[in-house]
Amino acid sequence: MNNKHRKTLHAVFTDPVSPNIAWADIESLLRALGAELSEGRGSRVRVELKGMLAVFHRPHPLPTTDKGAVKSLRRFLKNAGVKP
Repeated sequence: MNNKHRKTLHAVFTDPVSPNIAWADIESLLRALGAELSEGRGSRVRVELKGMLAVFHRPHPLPTTDKGAVKSLRRFLKNAGVKP
């Protein structure tokens, strides 16, 4: 995991929740953590990490996530045993 991945991970776990994390940075972080990503229908992205499975919606038209998506991602990472 490089420095940019660490910054993204820190941003995901920071309170108050950041509403402007780029989705591309989140996908890059997930891959660095060993997750497998696969495209679903529409803007859905399936993520499998350490036996945990989640489905997220790629944001559009803006490339940044909203607070709800960041909270869901944070919960998923915690359940998968990832800590900042």
